[in-house]
Amino acid sequence: MSQYLSPVWTHLTTAEITHGEGIYLFDVEGNRYMDFTSGIGVVNTGHCHPRVVQAIREQSTRLLFGQMNCVIPQRSVELAEKLNQVTPAHIDRFFFSNSGAEATEACVKLCKAATGRSNVIVFQGSFHGRTHLTMAMTTSKTVYRHRFQPLPAGIFVAPFPYAFQYGWDEDSTIAFCKKQLDILLKGQTAPDETAAIIIEPVLGEGGYVPAPAAWLQHLRRVCDEHGILLVLDEVQSGFGRTGSFFCFEQSGVKPDVIVMAKGLGSGLPISAVAASARLMEKWMPGTHGGTYGGGSAIAAAAACATVDVMLDEDLPGRARANGDYLQGKLRELQQRYPVIGDVRGRGLMVATEFTNVETGEPDPLTTREVVAACISQNLLMLSCGTYGNVIRWIPPLVVTHEELDKALAIFEESLKQVTGA
Repeated sequence: MSQYLSPVWTHLTTAEITHGEGIYLFDVEGNRYMDFTSGIGVVNTGHCHPRVVQAIREQSTRLLFGQMNCVIPQRSVELAEKLNQVTPAHIDRFFFSNSGAEATEACVKLCKAATGRSNVIVFQGSFHGRTHLTMAMTTSKTVYRHRFQPLPAGIFVAPFPYAFQYGWDEDSTIAFCKKQLDILLKGQTAPDETAAIIIEPVLGEGGYVPAPAAWLQHLRRVCDEHGILLVLDEVQSGFGRTGSFFCFEQSGVKPDVIVMAKGLGSGLPISAVAASARLMEKWMPGTHGGTYGGGSAIAAAAACATVDVMLDEDLPGRARANGDYLQGKLRELQQRYPVIGDVRGRGLMVATEFTNVETGEPDPLTTREVVAACISQNLLMLSCGTYGNVIRWIPPLVVTHEELDKALAIFEESLKQVTGA
């Protein structure tokens, strides 16, 4: 590992990767790894999908960059047109940036400009980024904001309906969260000063917890009642990951703003904020922008190809079918290994949560040991959750049943090693 890299990065492994193909990564020593991290939900189309690679090659001979304030790159126009086809009818304007955090910052500025209000509500267990504003919006782990306080004000936190963590059924959990949100709006941030409610339809770093459809529908009603904008952060859950193009589609809810990144570029840095023309027209020209956002023709070309691959190969449908298969197999393992307290997810955004068999408390030690055992057998997996006791299953959406079965076999062998079962 290079001595010249900053130590601020954590590393799942120290493998130096030279190339990737499909669900596999290869290191300098020729070792092959099954990548069930997808670069934290980035390479949904798989590593180096041929159509994405071809689009990048062709674009690289024509235009690398055209700064959006100076010219309008044709690829960015094409990408906006493609995204217009896969988002709800009322979503018809797109702002491009480079990362999920940048897009989240942008969406907050949009919401403040559109409403004239200052405050934002986020949820316990959230992850929205590592810039100062998005750190303030992130509540999944203290490490993301450790020793960086004070952070920007105007951010208020409501409970997320994480039924397994509360130990309640879904209806009781939603009822509790409804009451707490109402108290928040009456005790901390009045509706007429609240610009937006921002939620991940599946908590990412917070533990891969799907938001129940009834909860998202309730948020839509609250926002409609008070003129608050509903923002769906689809940075990790979007682009087929959860079994539909965007996860919110499964709830029937129509967001005011969508934030997207990660899977959008199949590995190239690009993100987007999507909203209606009515909202975007309230964003005064010149009050937001960036050097590279919308200007990278190569990133836009990769994103265009990504959308095409998603649709042509029905990757959302494959994620839905493979996710059902995966969860079924994991629940079978749960019966044999009670240290797995919960199995949940949408599509191929699946969690196995580890808890102490006797106390029911989170079990981060077993989680770490199982992850390490999987890595020793060349299966790359990540943990998440506030307590670090959740293993996330997030393979590229091109994964096959046979590859899932191989990963499941390694996972069970790792469980045997760690638990002694």
